[in-house]
Amino acid sequence: MLCRVADAIYWMARYMERAENVARFIDVNLNLTLDAPEGFVAAKHWMALVTTSGDDQAFLASYGHANQDNVIRFLAFDQDNPNSILSCLRATRENARSVREVLSSEMWEHINEVYLRVQAIGRESRLLEEASFFKDVKLASHLFIGLSEATMSHGEAWHFARLGRLLERADKTGRILDARYFMLRSQPDHIDTPQDALLLGALLKSASAFEMYRKQFQRLHRMDVAKFLLFDRQFPRALAYCVEQAQYSMDRILDADHSDNQAAEELRLLSALIANGVIDQVIATSVHDYIDRFQQQLNRLDDAIRSCFFELTHPSIPAPIVHEQIQS
Repeated sequence: MLCRVADAIYWMARYMERAENVARFIDVNLNLTLDAPEGFVAAKHWMALVTTSGDDQAFLASYGHANQDNVIRFLAFDQDNPNSILSCLRATRENARSVREVLSSEMWEHINEVYLRVQAIGRESRLLEEASFFKDVKLASHLFIGLSEATMSHGEAWHFARLGRLLERADKTGRILDARYFMLRSQPDHIDTPQDALLLGALLKSASAFEMYRKQFQRLHRMDVAKFLLFDRQFPRALAYCVEQAQYSMDRILDADHSDNQAAEELRLLSALIANGVIDQVIATSVHDYIDRFQQQLNRLDDAIRSCFFELTHPSIPAPIVHEQIQS
């Protein structure tokens, strides 16, 4: 496969997954502010979403302070924010457009339609009143995944898309857990209180994990929530599941002995970090430090994937679209 095609497929899937995650985070926060008790400080929870995206400085420079309208505008429709929903869907469309010969017509039509619809909504002054908008973005991403499963050959290109989606998913689950868990740790007197349960529920819903968590655990407990999102190997947004499945797609892409492949080695190190993680030790030391190590290793893996699969060596091949990697 041409490295240009692999690059576009990988980032097409990452950007669609990123748009879905941002939409879910905002949707959960909207519901959290409605259910919040007296004394709830909404501004810090809206700022936590910006922190999760890694765009604190850009947001503060453009908007000054965090409130619901500013954060939604920045994360959903700000064209100068490369991680906004609109920007992500635009990047998804541009990458898909450059490799239309690899995609099914159903996939391309869906991507194009979703981007144009979101672009039109972004121009409307009433956009912040559209409560269903973020649910629609999530469903659009789910349909994209379903179309890729049902209409795309499960060969090398499909595995590059799957690899990108899984790594993006692991990144966002780690980031929202880090941001929310920091808030919980700053309120030690709220353990096992209704407010603690509210915040833990919001954290789980940010990863679409609430119902699956409750099937395993009787009550909402900080350690159990962290354990589930970090180390569960059956839930599709847990870090352990994402890394394990990414390993499977990496093996299918290489389809041979890859002891000398740097990307495979970086993914093996990421797998070892998850495999050696013990929740008691993670909680006793620092959830933030553990996730920070995970993010750093994930960034090294992303760099290795770029250098091993996407960097161009032939001068006549056009350069790929420049992509944004969120740094820890």
